[in-house]
Amino acid sequence: MPPTDSPRPTRADGELLALADRVLQPGFRGTTAPDWIRHRLAGGLGSVLLFGPNIRDRAQTAELTAALRAENPDVLIAVDEEGGDITRLETATGSSYPGNLALGTVDDPELTTAVATSIGGELRAVGIGLDYAPDADVNSNPDNPVIGVRSFGADPALVARHTAAWVRGLHDAGVAACAKHFPGHGDTDTDSHLDLPTVAMDADRIAELALPPFRAALAAGARAVMTAHLLIPAYDADRPATVSPRVITQLLREELGFDGLVVSDAIEMQAVRARYGLAGAAVRALSAGVDLICLGDRSGDTEFADLRAAVADAVVRGELREERLAEAAARTAEFAIWQRALAGSVPAPSPDRALGLAAARRALHVSAEDPAALPLQTPAVLVEFGVPGTVVQGDAVPWGLGPALTALMPGTVRTTLPALAPFDPAHADRILAEAAGRPLVLAVRDAHRRPAVRDWLRVLLARRPDAITVELGVPHPGPGGAVRIDTHGAARVCGQAAAEALAGRTLPGQ
Repeated sequence: MPPTDSPRPTRADGELLALADRVLQPGFRGTTAPDWIRHRLAGGLGSVLLFGPNIRDRAQTAELTAALRAENPDVLIAVDEEGGDITRLETATGSSYPGNLALGTVDDPELTTAVATSIGGELRAVGIGLDYAPDADVNSNPDNPVIGVRSFGADPALVARHTAAWVRGLHDAGVAACAKHFPGHGDTDTDSHLDLPTVAMDADRIAELALPPFRAALAAGARAVMTAHLLIPAYDADRPATVSPRVITQLLREELGFDGLVVSDAIEMQAVRARYGLAGAAVRALSAGVDLICLGDRSGDTEFADLRAAVADAVVRGELREERLAEAAARTAEFAIWQRALAGSVPAPSPDRALGLAAARRALHVSAEDPAALPLQTPAVLVEFGVPGTVVQGDAVPWGLGPALTALMPGTVRTTLPALAPFDPAHADRILAEAAGRPLVLAVRDAHRRPAVRDWLRVLLARRPDAITVELGVPHPGPGGAVRIDTHGAARVCGQAAAEALAGRTLPGQ
């Protein structure tokens, strides 16, 4: 029989339910706290997770977190704010910071620390104390669909030094860092939001390639680690990492010596939910050694009540030791106390968004077969190849060159192809006709993973070898036309840096 979500149990007592409230971290819908979240916080819920749809602007976000703390002054408020492609604070505009691959490309740890401190300043100013960052994954598989530019790179030593720098920078702002996704999501070709990836490396290779950034994060003072929903036969052939005592208790706790907070990746992700059900995955994760179960924002009070009751009732049924649940609850509370003490020990920094743009400019790489092709002398025809949004990025976050290039070069004509659009010879003819006598700029994102985009590039560049390509994802081998620009990220500032290189000038006020 396939696994299903457990029905709501009825046997748990109040003390066990109170412990469950301290190990579950729900999200919610809307830009104000719903009544059920307020009620749960007043009753002992210890933490909440904010998502992009919860955040409109700084003032509203500060009001929201203040309202949450009015119900529980000790609540731990968390968010995923990596900068780059993964932003919650700037969902509407795109991030003011270029993201990890750009920082790894520059390879200046002091810059990485400064960017993390600025992001921490943004978070602290709106009342957020825990950031699910940095991404410590080594992107060793270039076809990885969910990490990519979120990683500092493919070299474990480089990723380790920048992971440590990011942790230090965020802590300098008084915001807690959380290294993810343990023990490493870089060598995968499946998105764990949708299915269960398998990591085929042996234990020695994992220790050599994937673990150094996590060791560096712990050495830099990280007190939180997020698990990955991965099947790693070298450690456990049957259970994904999040629900594996071998990975959580033996590897992370005993072998790496970590005694801080272990957080699950969102337990609603199909990599574990499809196998165990929501309640089953949560109980197994807690039993394996996870302390805080991260939830999404799609459930409401009924689903949360069912889950907390299921966790508590698992103790009654003997599926989860009460001592383990109590340990997880205590560790979560201790972490919140530590985070508040951290914030009290350092002054709040002022965010410096100009630093993010400066970092994006430093990360830009321009390769010109024809040096005279830049800057553009006349407005271009810009073709932007759409990409499907991922669950973690969200469909609403803008990316690309269009706004910045049209601001710098009025008269630029923009054409956007739908995500995954197959090559269309007639449409290609129309684009080439429109670009006759004008510069042609082709903006792509992770073209190496998209066969249809490669088909478009092959034909358009064969007929317009003077065209310019701009890659806003992971750089790929292949034709680049007269000029190839690699931004190493699709954040708003990455697009702006590329637009400035095309136009030969900066936006006013920058």
